[in-house]
Amino acid sequence: MTQDVQPPSVADLTRDAPKNWGKWGPDDEVGSLNYLGPTEVLRGVAAVRQGRTFTLQVQIGAPGGDPIWPGRAQCTHVNLLDKGDYACGKGVEVPGHAEAADDMLIMYLQGSTQYDALGHVWCEDQLWNGYDAKTTARRMTKASVLPIAERGVVGRAVLIDIARHRGKRVLDRGETFDHTDLLAAAAVQGVDIEKRDILIIRTGWIGAFYEMGAAEFYRDFREPGLTYSRSLAQWFAEMEIPNLVTDTMANETTVDPVSGVMLPLHIALMRNLGVAFTEIAQLDALADDCAADGQYTFLYAAAPLKVVGGTGAPVNPIVVK
Repeated sequence: MTQDVQPPSVADLTRDAPKNWGKWGPDDEVGSLNYLGPTEVLRGVAAVRQGRTFTLQVQIGAPGGDPIWPGRAQCTHVNLLDKGDYACGKGVEVPGHAEAADDMLIMYLQGSTQYDALGHVWCEDQLWNGYDAKTTARRMTKASVLPIAERGVVGRAVLIDIARHRGKRVLDRGETFDHTDLLAAAAVQGVDIEKRDILIIRTGWIGAFYEMGAAEFYRDFREPGLTYSRSLAQWFAEMEIPNLVTDTMANETTVDPVSGVMLPLHIALMRNLGVAFTEIAQLDALADDCAADGQYTFLYAAAPLKVVGGTGAPVNPIVVK
């Protein structure tokens, strides 16, 4: 898109893309996670070969700061009680004279590795499944993160290391790929992306935050990632992908380089198909291990915090190889 040409609305861009509205009834709030029934859980269990575990959440309150979407504030972590209180005679005495520490964390619910609520982003005043956008007022009463948290997410996952496939430690700013690139990378890895797999994609982007530092990371901010096309949305629909997990902040490139639209996959995949988005995952250690032993499928289990009416919530996903 040239700067003198206005991008289309995201609604117009995705108008002919597939939708799953009504597929699981008029009251559904978990979308494509409905694909993860007992059979899919057992597929995940069957993928376990070694009994080795990895956690995918970034640290919260790291000394050098945390990777968060531009414009959001870093978390505030405050000690409310520690040894200093007792040294000053301000600690509460209890029978037996035990002492304790206590603290408080103030943060954006999407300020760490997290699940988006299906109603987090919308267009034309309608959320996932056609719910009225007015239901987001003050507190989300439809398609919040709570139904996802109450349900939990368990199934077979496949890691596609697109950065390694392209011979890079980390993809370049704004570098894009689509489902055909994912399939090509999977073939090189010797793995199949199967129907109803939880799809995990590594770009190296979040890991780069800790290497280059915040100033360089946010300079000319343009994330690498998936880019929109109707064929990509159709592929997600036909593959019945329940959950997209990436080591980026938005699970897609920041601005679509063809249309000029910002974050169209939040509409095409999350709002229209009900695909659950897990963002800001730390995938480098898992990817290195998969490259070493050739096992790119495993059991994935995750449950975000049960925040009533939340637009998203932190999560620490676990994979078992």
